[in-house]
Amino acid sequence: MSSQPSMLPWDEELEEIKKEISFSHRETGTLSQEDFLRIPELVIDPLGDQIINAFFPEGEDGVNFRGFTQTLAHFRPIEDNKKSKDVNGPEPLNSRSNKLHFFDKDDKLSRDELIQVLEKVDVEQKMSI
Repeated sequence: MSSQPSMLPWDEELEEIKKEISFSHRETGTLSQEDFLRIPELVIDPLGDQIINAFFPEGEDGVNFRGFTQTLAHFRPIEDNKKSKDVNGPEPLNSRSNKLHFFDKDDKLSRDELIQVLEKVDVEQKMSI
């Protein structure tokens, strides 16, 4: 198997993915917030709501495969960008600055945002005792 990424057009690539994983066309559509709420680990995670909401830009009620994978990219560990960054291309989605902007659109951590996160973490710790 080649280590180079596929250069197939998106429709052809989607067809290959459907064959490989035995998904129907209907199953390769979009995911809703309700779909994410069926994942027990997200439901009990104190930051689960924020994780789920990250997949749904304002006004969107579904996320397609491409949007899902692009959002997941923000959750990847930060790599040594000097080695992996294309100097002529955009900054990787998992760069420190892109992660911060993705999770906090105004690039500032307000007092209310900090309190909200700390309260959620405190509740989770109390529940695990």
